[in-house]
Amino acid sequence: MSAVSPTADVPKPGPSTPAARYVPPPPLHGTALVLGTLSLSLATFMNVLDSSIANVSLPAIAGDLGVSPTQGTWVITSFGVANAISVPLTGWLTQRFGAVRLFTASVLLFVLASWLCGFAPSLELLIAFRVLQGAVAGPMIPLSQTLLLASYPREKAGTALALWGVTTLVAPVAGPLLGGWITDHISWPWIFYINIPVGLAAAAITWGIYKDRETPVRKLPIDKTGLALLVMWVGSLQLMLDKGQEEDWFQSGLILALAVMAVVGLAVFIVWELTAEHPVVDLRLFAGRNFTFGVLALSVAYGVFFGNVVLMPLWLQQYMGYTATAAGWALAPVGFLAILLTPLVGKKVGQWDPRRMATAAFIGFAVVLWMRSQFTTQTEFTQILIPTLMQGAAMAFFFIPLTTLALSGQPPERIPAAAGLSNFVRITAGAMGTSIATTLWSNRAALHHAQYAETLTQGSPAAAEAVSRLQSGGFTAEQAWAQINRLVDQQAYTRAADDIFLASAVLFLLMIVLIWFTRRPARGGAAADAGGAH
Repeated sequence: MSAVSPTADVPKPGPSTPAARYVPPPPLHGTALVLGTLSLSLATFMNVLDSSIANVSLPAIAGDLGVSPTQGTWVITSFGVANAISVPLTGWLTQRFGAVRLFTASVLLFVLASWLCGFAPSLELLIAFRVLQGAVAGPMIPLSQTLLLASYPREKAGTALALWGVTTLVAPVAGPLLGGWITDHISWPWIFYINIPVGLAAAAITWGIYKDRETPVRKLPIDKTGLALLVMWVGSLQLMLDKGQEEDWFQSGLILALAVMAVVGLAVFIVWELTAEHPVVDLRLFAGRNFTFGVLALSVAYGVFFGNVVLMPLWLQQYMGYTATAAGWALAPVGFLAILLTPLVGKKVGQWDPRRMATAAFIGFAVVLWMRSQFTTQTEFTQILIPTLMQGAAMAFFFIPLTTLALSGQPPERIPAAAGLSNFVRITAGAMGTSIATTLWSNRAALHHAQYAETLTQGSPAAAEAVSRLQSGGFTAEQAWAQINRLVDQQAYTRAADDIFLASAVLFLLMIVLIWFTRRPARGGAAADAGGAH
């Protein structure tokens, strides 16, 4: 189905069309509008789904590829870092190739990368293909919004974004359920293969409808030095966090070298970007108080939040005996209240004080994490569901108010750059939060294991009694000690998870201070679009 044709006096944009002469095509109607909305939403759904579907599959991926679960988390962090780095390039790429061409190419490359991820025979290749997948995914979410808004009349922009936003909220619900079911009933590569039909359909429909609605293109210089520095310092820092535990941190020459590269690269990057004529990211945006503290609160909070999101299914599957499907069911309810409340938050954020709304979200996250810090090895499924369900309400009051605060006061021409920089910092913080949470979990578990082992030496009465009971049940002495060690591991890792949950709860309470360094936006202003924040 093709789009509604532009009127005769509208020049067809192309490489020779001057940007000044470009007149946007009229809104779509009828079937073209329905199919266009569906294709753009499908692509967004696929992108967001891929950031959550792998969470419950990590133990299966790690076991199949012969690596530790901590190393398995690189599957998530590699995607996040590559995605974060590519987001700021969306503006330059759009002007160079056109929004429709870039979006379609991004979806098709995402499909190719997904296929390669499913075929990866080793962790190294899987990470390489996840980096490719994250890099090509960068333009998909912002461009899906751009094309969708151009498809609707201006007065229906809110409706368009609401329809689009539902996909970003449904995906986190579907991700754990779908990932768990696929892992248990088929095999983990299919969490990537399912992107192939969805992506091909989205790309075909999008191209069929939007190919005659291309945006004008022009050659612009790109800050190659800034981009190289960005890749260097972000990549070095993430690699240091990912491999630090394995390499014994700063006892390793590799970790020291990565730390130096990250620090020096960041320092040179900041100086270069502040003086470059066409910076890859506009760091001058941080001169604004609301942008600085809004982005800081959003990003640090997202890093803490996402680290805990990854930790939960690891703990459930490795030490609570949950299957991937059961872990998916335990995590899926997080989206229910988010879907119900997000439209209300979007409507009221211009009337209510977004600082109060964000404060309520942080308190909500703190309560949820405190409840999780009370988990034991005897905690039942329903007890796990309650804080998960509550977390959805906190999520609804988290993204939109904080994004509104961060972008408030920015002139319209700087909103795209500000949104891109905000998303870059947030996604990078999410990847780093994952690495930090899993590393701390391993360290705290080792500490608790050592404390338990002190009371369960072979000569202790408690250990002797436990071994005797197990032997009376048919275990050999060696099997009995292996079973005791397994129980100690379960207790140690559960206590360690509790430590992370409790520390995260305290961090959320402390971060409320950051929110109140921002100024309240003018009353009645339109809600900032937080679409990319999900």
